[in-house]
Amino acid sequence: MTAPLPDRVALGTMHGKEAVIAPPLAALGVTVVLAEVETDRFGTFSGDVLRAGSMIEAARAKAQAAIAATGLPVGLASEGAYGPHPHFAFLPFGQELLLWLDVRTGQEVVEMTTDMQPSYDQETVADLAAAEAFLTRIGFPETAVIVQPAVTAPPLAKGVTDRALFIAALDHAFRLGGSAHLQTDMRAHMNPRRMSVIAGLAQRLAQRLAVPCPTCAAPGFGRLRSLPGLPCRDCGVETGLIAAEIHGCTACGAEQSRPRDGLADPGHCPSCNP
Repeated sequence: MTAPLPDRVALGTMHGKEAVIAPPLAALGVTVVLAEVETDRFGTFSGDVLRAGSMIEAARAKAQAAIAATGLPVGLASEGAYGPHPHFAFLPFGQELLLWLDVRTGQEVVEMTTDMQPSYDQETVADLAAAEAFLTRIGFPETAVIVQPAVTAPPLAKGVTDRALFIAALDHAFRLGGSAHLQTDMRAHMNPRRMSVIAGLAQRLAQRLAVPCPTCAAPGFGRLRSLPGLPCRDCGVETGLIAAEIHGCTACGAEQSRPRDGLADPGHCPSCNP
């Protein structure tokens, strides 16, 4: 059984993401309904509530909560993860995910992206000069900051965009532990860079939902995974580069392989360049 795109979809968010998610879906005739869901219970960037499970599990839980709160059959949720780059620890790295859940069919459509230049940073500071340098680096006040004592403790202030409030929280942290831990507030409404990434991801999701499955006509036919093995241009040995993308339907399971054109440079070949 397949189901067409709904007239309305429930979005579980507390952080203003509807501003960038709703317009691309409106172009498909789908209205985003904001659900009254306490999404912080699924995890916070500041660490005062740890996320249980993976990104996709957290997004699914948010979508299910949005469905329960509104009674609509389709839910939508966003989830992000930010930290050091997995291979270059001195660089920041971000991942964003949007999940579309249709309980009429059980179908999920997931779009993900990475951000190699996120507005993500953190530092422990012992004086005002170091704190001011941190604020300049992150683009304060457009990007908000979280202040907490350097010792293990809940944040003293989140979403700080006012300099006077920042100084007060900083002084409080200094009195408690001698230094303060500062970090960018990664909630979307407090971080313009992250909001822009979510906007681009919403556009991609809408484009994918506009593509029906050629087998069952369910919306959301698109890229599922990639396959390595692009042959070397000189010797023909398979490399680690992508040889094909697998597009498919998460409703009926139909798949299509879409090979990539061209051959791999020998510099990527395990035989020519061991």
